[in-house]
Amino acid sequence: MRSPARPVWNVLGLAFLAGCGIGLGQVPVSLWPVAILALGLLLRFLSRQRPAHVAWAAFMAGGGHTCVTMYWITEPFFVEPEVFGWMAPFALALMGAGFGAFWAAGAGLGARLGHGPVTRALGIALGLGLTDAIRSYAFTGFPWVLFGHIWIGTPVAQLASLTGQLGLSCVTLLLAVTLSFPGRYRAGKGGLGAGLCLWLGTAAIWGWGQARLATPVDYPARPAEIRIVQPNAEQKLKWLPQYRALFFQRLLDQSSAPAKTPLDLIVWPETSVPFLLNWPGDGLEMVAQSGKGVPIALGIQRSDGDRYYNSLAVLDGQARITALYDKVHLVPFGEYIPFGDALAKLGISAFAAQEGNGYSAGRAETVLDLGPAGQVQPLICYEAVFPQDIRHAPERPDWIMQITNDAWFGQLSGPRQHLSLSQMRAIEFGLPVVRAANTGISGLIDPYGRLRERIGMNREGHLDVAVPKALPVTVYARLGDWPSITAMLVALLLLRGFGLIIVDRPRAEV
Repeated sequence: MRSPARPVWNVLGLAFLAGCGIGLGQVPVSLWPVAILALGLLLRFLSRQRPAHVAWAAFMAGGGHTCVTMYWITEPFFVEPEVFGWMAPFALALMGAGFGAFWAAGAGLGARLGHGPVTRALGIALGLGLTDAIRSYAFTGFPWVLFGHIWIGTPVAQLASLTGQLGLSCVTLLLAVTLSFPGRYRAGKGGLGAGLCLWLGTAAIWGWGQARLATPVDYPARPAEIRIVQPNAEQKLKWLPQYRALFFQRLLDQSSAPAKTPLDLIVWPETSVPFLLNWPGDGLEMVAQSGKGVPIALGIQRSDGDRYYNSLAVLDGQARITALYDKVHLVPFGEYIPFGDALAKLGISAFAAQEGNGYSAGRAETVLDLGPAGQVQPLICYEAVFPQDIRHAPERPDWIMQITNDAWFGQLSGPRQHLSLSQMRAIEFGLPVVRAANTGISGLIDPYGRLRERIGMNREGHLDVAVPKALPVTVYARLGDWPSITAMLVALLLLRGFGLIIVDRPRAEV
C-alpha cells in the first residue's frame, strides 16, 4: 500500500529546499551536479504527491529557486534605501511568486499527463522545460536563470550553438528524470537503457564541447581594435552633482590614455554621461576630444518631444553623430510601465512614456556600419538576455557590442549572471561580444563564449582588445528555439496519448 500523504506544510517545506538546491547550479555558485541532484529529488518527490499538491509544491520550489538566484533584484531599492528600501522584500516575494506560478503551471500540467510515478516525473520535467520556453517569450520575456544555464562555463554549454539555451534546459531536466525513479518502482530495461543513453550522450556532448573549445580562435587579417572603458561610477553616487563631473572625467581620462595599437573605436557603458544628447552643452566636444580622432560609442539618454530614449550614439572626431540606436527591448517597471500610454488615453498619464514618464522603445533591432570597426549589433543592457533580439537583426554582424550599467544589481550574483548570459549569446550565434559595463564586468567574449580579457568588478580602467573573427552561422542562428519547443510539445503529447515512452511497473510485494 502507498504511504499516507505527508502533511501539506512538510510537502511545501521540502519543495522549497529542493528549489534552493536547484538554484545552487546557477552563476556565480555554478554547482551543476548539486542542481541536477536536487532537481531529480524534486521530480521524484512531486511524482509521488497527490495531484492537488503537485502545483503548490512546485510553486514553493520555484520560490526557493528565486530566493537563491534572484535575491539581487532587491539591490536597486537600496540605492536610495531611505526612500525605497521598504519595498525590497515585497519585490523579492513578488518575483518568487511569479517564478513559482510558472513552475506550478508546468508541473501541474505534466503531472496529469503521466501514467505512474516515472512517467509523471517525465511529464513534470517536460512541463517545467516548457515553462522555461514560455517565460522566455511571454510578457516581453524573462529568460533568466533557466534550467539550462547551469551549464554555462562547462563544455556542455557549447550545445547551445545547435539547440540554444532551451535545448540545454531539456538536457538538464531529462538527466534529472533518470535520478528520480521512486524506490518502489523500476523503469524496466527500456527505461534503464534510456537513462544510460542520456548520461552517455551528455558525456559525448561534454567531449564534443571540449574539442570545440580547443579550436584556436581565428582573427581577420586586420582585426578591429577596440578600447573598452569602465569608469566605476557607483550607482548611488552617479547622478549626485558633486560626483557627476568626477565620473565623466574618468571616462575622458581612460579614453585619452595612450594605445599600443591604433584604435578603431572606443566604447563607453550605458547612460555614461550626465547630459542629454539633445542638450549636451560642450559635453560632446569633450567626448570627441578625449578620443583624439577615434570614434566613441557611448550610452546616452535623449529626448524627442516628451518622449525619452535609452540610446547609444557614435561620435566621430569632430563630435558629429554618425550612428544612433535606441534601446528596443525595455525592462518592464524598470524603464517603463506596461500599458502606460494606454492608461494616458483614460486620463491616467503618470505612467505614460509619451508624457516623459519612463523610456519609449526604439523602432527595431539594427546593425551599425562602423567602418574599420566592422558591422556591429548594439545591445543595451537587458537586451543581451534575449537571443530572439539578435535573430531579428536585418543582417549578420561581425560582432556584438553590449553596453550596460550593472551597478544597479550589487556586486555578486546580478552582474555575473548578466555577464554569463552575454557568454551564452556568443555561443548561440558564434559571434564575439565586446562588453562595456559601468562598474564591471567589462571585457571581450570570444565566439565560443569564453571571457578572454576582462576588467574586474569595481575597478576603473580601460582594456584594448582585438576582435576575433565570427564563426560560421550556427544551427541555432538559423532555426532558433522552435525545434526545442516543438520537441517538448511532441513529447508531452506522446506521453499523454500513448504512455509508451517509459513503462512504470510496480515491484512485486515482498
